[in-house]
Amino acid sequence: MADGREELVSVVVPVYNAEAFLDDTIRCVQAQSYTQWELLLVDDCSTDHSKDVIRKRGATDPRIKLIVQPENGGAAKARNRGITEATGRYLCFLDADDIWLPDKLKIQLRYLNELQQTVDANAGFIFTSYEFADESGTGLGKVVHVPQTITYREALKNTTIFTSTVLIDRSIISDQDSSMPCIASEDTATWWQILKRHPIGYGLDHNLVKYRRSENTLSSNKAKAVKRIWGLYRRQERLSVIRSAYYMVFWAFHAVFRRL
Repeated sequence: MADGREELVSVVVPVYNAEAFLDDTIRCVQAQSYTQWELLLVDDCSTDHSKDVIRKRGATDPRIKLIVQPENGGAAKARNRGITEATGRYLCFLDADDIWLPDKLKIQLRYLNELQQTVDANAGFIFTSYEFADESGTGLGKVVHVPQTITYREALKNTTIFTSTVLIDRSIISDQDSSMPCIASEDTATWWQILKRHPIGYGLDHNLVKYRRSENTLSSNKAKAVKRIWGLYRRQERLSVIRSAYYMVFWAFHAVFRRL
């Protein structure tokens, strides 16, 4: 919000068979107190009525845009397509089953503006705390707090950055840096990618997001989570076995602590 102007925020949502949650997700963006946004819903060849829900909402709000992928390619490709279609200075990601609190964008943009004016003119990557919620979207009272700052090496130890809380200033961080690799845990790999090129990310310890979880979600399978993170250390970051094991110990501690 340079010079007091409200600049456009592009919100990218990958959609795949999310009909049951889309109304809530779209409504939470429409309810934002900061109104200068575009909502880019990228449908990844859903077989339910997701596209119909988006079209119905978009018919009465031109800020809502349906983008249809030609073939199913996964969340990373869907988000990357959204990035290429985005026109705003700021970029946010929102998963199709998560919920933003009404002041999410206003508070986060104000925080970023303060950082850039008083702390770090190159601050371009920020994230917030969040609360676990049940399948109905009701908060469970468990809030995950985030550090004030995080570096690449700290992020290797603590994957606390949650996708639906992230806001990126595209005038500072390029779309190439924000583009997600097509691998498991692509979002975590992307935050590491950004932090390798932009040394500090900034956390706002303010709960502004509800993270809807169920026992059927990918992240709820602990064995798969361990395998995914290990794969990131070894293949994506090319760390040795010893260094991977070192970071894995810290990762496991923080992962358990977040859920206590």
